Amino acid sequence: MRKVLAHQLVWPVLALVVLLVINVVATPSFFDVRMQDGHLFGSLVDVLRNSAPVLLVALGMTLVIATRGIDLSVGAIAAIAGAVACTYIVGSDEGAAGTAIVASTTALGVCVLLGLWNGFLVAVLGIQPIIATLVLMVAGRGLAMLVTDGQITTVNNELFSDLASGFVLTLPVAMLVALLVFGLTALVTRRTALGMLIEAVGINPEASRLAGVRACTIIWTVYVFAALCAGLAGLIIAANTNSVNANSLGLWIELDAILAVVIGGTSLAGGRFSLTGTLVGALFITTLEKTIPNIGIPSEANYLFKAVVVVAVCLVQSPQARAALRVRRPAPLVAKAAVS
Repeated sequence: MRKVLAHQLVWPVLALVVLLVINVVATPSFFDVRMQDGHLFGSLVDVLRNSAPVLLVALGMTLVIATRGIDLSVGAIAAIAGAVACTYIVGSDEGAAGTAIVASTTALGVCVLLGLWNGFLVAVLGIQPIIATLVLMVAGRGLAMLVTDGQITTVNNELFSDLASGFVLTLPVAMLVALLVFGLTALVTRRTALGMLIEAVGINPEASRLAGVRACTIIWTVYVFAALCAGLAGLIIAANTNSVNANSLGLWIELDAILAVVIGGTSLAGGRFSLTGTLVGALFITTLEKTIPNIGIPSEANYLFKAVVVVAVCLVQSPQARAALRVRRPAPLVAKAAVS
């Protein structure tokens, strides 16, 4: 029992289960999944599909935080990706499948350049990550506004729309994309030396440098990866509405991503990280957003209720709370006899 309570995922998983139970009580049909037009539909399917952008951004954020960094610009990068893709589609053969492919590839290429910029500021110039990424967080919205000329850009491209609303083998494309990125990230970080190097840089950058680890390259890599994940999330969000609003697309998604990482057990101090915990955290955030209207919370109290729940989960995960809940084993009888 002690080992179970000490595991870093036990409380996030329990919190997620509690939210699911609350939803079932409020809406008995919450777990109902039906086949319609050859696709799966239902509240659970909606949760999985809606969690894709948060999970993608949180995956990149996990590796950045593991290196003792932070990336506040991912929301702006998502807006830029959506703006570039939608603007390109509108300016080309709007309905062609090739247009959507080129637009998405171009948008992701721009995101890689933005990630290189963040990595340059942090790894080469030595600027504090929160300041370096705050620059792009502010300027990125302006760049997205320039790309769209300050207008809400709408598109009509079936392939682009399928990125958010499409299905493959009855499952949502957005969910499959997020799970694919999750699987590849886990494979690269846990089956190669990259994960160990990221943790080494996060635990002690100077010691890792003396050991021959190229910390600069590692930091540059994680910021590029975070920007790429944010770009994918931005494309999914834009495809969900077939439009892009540079002011609102991806707004505050960086905070949801950070919350998902922290809820999943990754320390903001850097070092060891948990991709599985990030997955649980992203599902928790998305399920919480689904729970709020289900239980009748007024819309004006959404953010307050969400903050209270997140704080409660984080407090339960604290070392002090775990110590208080830890099951103590009774002293062995032999030891008691020896003392007497």
